[in-house]
Amino acid sequence: MVRMRRLRVNETMRKLVRETTVQVEDLVYPLFVAEGEDIKSEVASMPGIYQWSLDRLPEELSRIEEAGIPAILLFGIPKQKDEWGSEAYNGQGITQRAIRMIKQRMPKLLVIADVCLCEYTSHGHCGIVCGHKILNDKTLEYLARMAVSVAEAGADIIAPSDMMDGRVAYLRKALDGHGMEEKLILSYSAKFASAYYGPFREAAHSAPAFGDRKTYQMDPANGKEAIRECEADIEEGADIVMVKPGLAYLDVVKEMSLRTNVPLAVYHVSGEYAMIKAAAMQGWIDEKRIVLENLTAMKRAGAKIIITYHALEAAKWLRD
Repeated sequence: MVRMRRLRVNETMRKLVRETTVQVEDLVYPLFVAEGEDIKSEVASMPGIYQWSLDRLPEELSRIEEAGIPAILLFGIPKQKDEWGSEAYNGQGITQRAIRMIKQRMPKLLVIADVCLCEYTSHGHCGIVCGHKILNDKTLEYLARMAVSVAEAGADIIAPSDMMDGRVAYLRKALDGHGMEEKLILSYSAKFASAYYGPFREAAHSAPAFGDRKTYQMDPANGKEAIRECEADIEEGADIVMVKPGLAYLDVVKEMSLRTNVPLAVYHVSGEYAMIKAAAMQGWIDEKRIVLENLTAMKRAGAKIIITYHALEAAKWLRD
């Protein structure tokens, strides 16, 4: 008789045969930096997550340093927005100033700069618009300006999240043309048009003013197309590819992990975070166990990098 329970007899044995382990080094923490002063504004739908002004950002950086988290994903929130998202590629913009400040204070912390126009445009879309149409090729020019600008500010990794066709190759050429061949590209390769992004749009002030993003973000029903997106980005020069959101798309993560040796990231997004927090605040779930179980599932599916709003808490739980 096969007795599988022998492998579960006690915690020491379970640890000995454990197949998947989440480490603090796997985690990336998203960070929102807002233009202004004395800002520490909690996102109502994301308890524990804040928008920070530069003068108060050191408070959060100290927590990140103490937790031992190796990387952040940076989102800037400007005061002024226009049709062209010009603050996205302003060398003195909020994102660029934040990058310089963070790298000066914590030079070893990896700064991943989200490259997209949605937080900077008056219409809230991820690209340049004509009427109600998002212009793919025109958008690439502006994304390249932003990529070069944040790279010059000191970002270690450029992370295009716009979902325009051909943007990885375009950004790679732009970065290389400015002598920044060493800058990595982490592409939001399989980014689905998901309902899980609602709280993020509140945090980043990036909700579209008209329509939706279904003409450029992926149909949640399409797994094979997601694989094609990832493979295309790798061919164009992406160093790391990402699947977003996380839990509802672990089948895509698993499939990609079997198809490539390129590092694979997953984004445990705002809606997933908000649901866990809401249930935990009601006493319906054990938050620590749920979070660590979710992170383990993502790692087990094949993700090497996990971008999560739970990073600070998870780092403490993992150490404990």
